[in-house]
Amino acid sequence: MAQRRLILSAASPRLRLALVLLAGALTAGLAANATPGFLQRLDYFRVRRVEIAGLQYLAPGTVTAALGLESNATVFDDLTAAGRRLAALPGVNSAEVERRLPGTLEIQVVEARPVALASRSGRLALLDSSGNVLPFDPSVFAPDLPVAATADRRIARVLGRVQEHDPQMFARVRTAWRVRDDVLLDVDGRRFWFGPAVTAEDIRAVMAVAQDLARQGRNYQELDGRYAGQVIVRSGA
Repeated sequence: MAQRRLILSAASPRLRLALVLLAGALTAGLAANATPGFLQRLDYFRVRRVEIAGLQYLAPGTVTAALGLESNATVFDDLTAAGRRLAALPGVNSAEVERRLPGTLEIQVVEARPVALASRSGRLALLDSSGNVLPFDPSVFAPDLPVAATADRRIARVLGRVQEHDPQMFARVRTAWRVRDDVLLDVDGRRFWFGPAVTAEDIRAVMAVAQDLARQGRNYQELDGRYAGQVIVRSGA
């Protein structure tokens, strides 16, 4: 009996699928059985592509330069040091580097979130919630952020809490400044007082009172949320 032969053309979907599966199996087997030193010498695993996720302010070139990879680096090189260099970049809270065979590095970056603009050395700078000056250029990104009277850590901390717990209120803050140990926020032309250790409950209480006053059509000038369990409403100038 004559033998039957199945011939698949190069364009056959089944052949392409078989080749992909075969290549994957060979790659996985090679990676599992070879020593790291051997894999590092194979040009097949040389880094050809870097994918970065999470960037909003930093330039991609800044991130790739911080990796410190040689031109012949492979995905099996030790990435621990590269991850530490990325995490140490100003404006970066955390960074992870992972490999994807055969030649791609995947980078996940978590940038610091700006909470305010402040004047520093005659120029505007971006502050994070700890009051640190971020390396991001506000003239490039033009963020719609509150303006802090000074680059003050306490102001930044209060703004960071508001940004975290009530983004809608945060979007309405125009300016922020210190009054002794407390922080005053200009919210749509009204003053909101908060203490240095403001909590999510304090913020919710102030906003609940503001919404209640708005429903009643009552005018006010200040809401004072510095005292636990109560919000003081002031209508004077």
